[in-house]
This record gives sequence, C-alpha cells and structure tokens, in this order.
Amino acid sequence: MKDIPFERISEKTGVPAERLETSFKKGSSRLLESGGLRALFFKKQVMDLEAGTVAYLTGEPEVIRGFPKIRRTLLLSPAIEKHFTESVAVEEKMNGYNVRIASVSGRILALTRGGHVCPFTTEKAKELMDLQEFFRDHGDLVICGEMIGRDNPYVSHDYPEVGPLGFRVFDIREKNTNTPLPVMDKRRILESYELPAVRLFGIFPVEEAPGRVAEIIRMLGADGREGVVMKDPEMKLPPLKYTSSQAHAREIVYAFNYSFDFGRPFFFSRVIREGFQAYELDESDEETLERAHRLGEAIIYPMLKRIKSIAEGEPACEDTVIDVEDRERAEEFLRHLSRLGVSATIADYRDGKATIRRFYQSTTDRITNYLEGGLY
Repeated sequence: MKDIPFERISEKTGVPAERLETSFKKGSSRLLESGGLRALFFKKQVMDLEAGTVAYLTGEPEVIRGFPKIRRTLLLSPAIEKHFTESVAVEEKMNGYNVRIASVSGRILALTRGGHVCPFTTEKAKELMDLQEFFRDHGDLVICGEMIGRDNPYVSHDYPEVGPLGFRVFDIREKNTNTPLPVMDKRRILESYELPAVRLFGIFPVEEAPGRVAEIIRMLGADGREGVVMKDPEMKLPPLKYTSSQAHAREIVYAFNYSFDFGRPFFFSRVIREGFQAYELDESDEETLERAHRLGEAIIYPMLKRIKSIAEGEPACEDTVIDVEDRERAEEFLRHLSRLGVSATIADYRDGKATIRRFYQSTTDRITNYLEGGLY
C-alpha cells in the first residue's frame, strides 16, 4: 500500500488522501492490471469519486473517472421546469452499452461502465473511429459514448443507419475532474475530428421542452428506438433521461426470457414508468389499451417460451455473434466476461465469427426446480 500515490491521486480528484486510503483498506478499491497497466480500481463511490473510476499508476497518475449515473424523470413537465433554468438540449439516448475511451500512457483503452477494459470494445472502437489524431491533440479528455448495433456482445439492437456495429459519442469529459464540455463545444470538436455524435434534436426553451420531448418520444417509440437525454447546454446541471414505452417493453421481454437472473426492481421500475407516461401523454382509451397489451405480452410470451424450452431440456442461454480477428481474440473476450462473473463459452467459431453463448443459470435452475414440483 505504501507504493500507491494516494496524495497524487488526491491532488487530481479533490478527494482527501486519507479517504482514498481508507477506501482501499476497506476493499472499496483494489489494485489490478487494467489494459496491461497497473491501476487502482474503485468498485464503490468515495465521496464524489464515482464507482467505476480507474486511477492508472504508470508514472504520473491518470484518473479516468466513472461515468455519473443519470437520473430519470417519470413526468416531463414538472421535472423539466424544476430542474432546468432557461433551455434544454435534447439528444438521443441509444440502446447499447456505455463506454469511456481514453489515452493512457500512449495506449487507447475502452472502459466499460464498471471500469474494466474490454479487449473487444478497445479493438472495435479503434476500427470504427480514427482516434489517434483526437488523443494526440486532446490527451487530457475522455470520450464517452455508446457502442451499438446488432453484433454488440452486451446489448444487441439493430440500428439501420449503423450496421453490424457502431459507436456514438454523447459526452466529452476531462480526465481527473470529470468536467463535461458544453453541448455545442463537444459537437464542434467531434465534427472537426469526424467522430460520430448522438443525434441532437434541438435546444428548446424550458417552457416548450416538455411538449417537444413528448413529440420526440412518440416518434422514437414508433421507430423502435430508446429515448432521450435532456441536458443543460452548458452542462452545469446533471442531465435527465426519459425513454419510450416500446423501449420499456423490449427490456421487459428480454428480462422475462431470463426471469430469475433479473431482480424484481428491474421489472417494477419499468411498469412504474409506463403508468406515469400513460398519464402524462393523455392517451386515448385505444392508445392506453395498446400500451396495456404491449406490456402484458412483454411479460407472458417470453416467460412461457422459456418455461417450454427448459421443459424440453434446453438451458436458458443467449447467443451473440461477434466479429474477431482470430479465435484467440474471442477467447480473450471470454476471459474478460469471466472476470466480470459472466458464465459463457464459445459455441462456434468459423471465418472470424465467434458465437458467444452466455448462460443464465439461475433461470435454468429455478424453472427446472418448479417443473419438478419445487415450491415457490
């Protein structure tokens, strides 16, 4: 512990060195190798230092802060008027997985939300975007974005304009402090380096924003897309997120395929969102009935399908095909999943395509138990 530069990390983050040291002693942070570099990994938040923060200890410490949790609004009108002051920038929230990309000791690394370097994401981010020039000019910045597409090994969703795999940037933040760039400054920088940004629907006065967001959400839902993130244009205030009914239903369908591997709060929160959204959008009886049908079908059909498949002897599992250079890269990704506690295997590999099979053991075991007469 003596060789961990708590004082230097404190100078960069503003968190007292004694709090950092106490966190380490309690196991809230730990030393590990991250992307081949020695690092202090924060599993839990320490004061305002976010969970998922990684302090790289190669020479002068470089701190990649965890991405802050974005709060959700259930009702647009009162929340927007209470939270924002003059105007609201509305950007698309895309259905993928949160990634931070940074240059550390000259190496470009892609970190998942939990702070782990994902070898697959690191490789693909560099294939999808030309990042060298950006980080040569802005080594003090971190790109925050969403990895999206149907060949996404974490969250698969088809975006026609993206193809198999893509990336969209939603924030640029400073190393060490996590200070975000204002919305339009961010977009100008991304454009200058030809890096892809999430869609900006506009910047609206606070009094107009609830109605405009409601219109945007209806449009996104009809297109099978997820939702929006509402931001203070200067990024002085925390952003808020709001998602479509169709996105809620899609998540519930997925979760009820593996019902005993997802906690009850996952289901309950999405049902609550549906109730408040139906109330605020002042739907017709026909629209509310359609919402109710969508929600009910999202629960019953995947659950019934899974019970039948397990009754026929098939385990609860999910196959994802990823594009890799060789089998070793697929096995490296599998080792990464194992470190995250995910049970998976390579079900098939041929011609650079690896089928990753992820197992949902709790769902298999619990449903099997009930099918054999176990009590609930």
